[in-house]
Amino acid sequence: MAKAALLVLLLFLYLTSGENLGMASSSEQKTWCVAKPSSDQATLLANINYACSHVDCRIMQKGCPCSTPDNLMNHASIAMNLYYQFKGRNIWNCDFRNSGLIVLTNPSYGDCIYA
Repeated sequence: MAKAALLVLLLFLYLTSGENLGMASSSEQKTWCVAKPSSDQATLLANINYACSHVDCRIMQKGCPCSTPDNLMNHASIAMNLYYQFKGRNIWNCDFRNSGLIVLTNPSYGDCIYA
């Protein structure tokens, strides 16, 4: 029984790796984490506080490239992405109690470059 379970697990890992079909693995595709547009203000503020307690969010300070537009949605997206990138771009690092969204399109704008 244990051998069968191990074989099933190995087959699953092989099939989901993408390498057997010549596909790029998910770790090769660049992704970003942003706040869901439906997130409320309290959630966005909590996300900023949480992310910035773990990563350096100075890029959002007044006069820095990502300080404008000066609103919670923008700042939460920047903070959440900084955290997501720092933690290794894992799906669970963009959850933020289901208020994060992983995107494939680079959200950078002007001089504000999302890492």
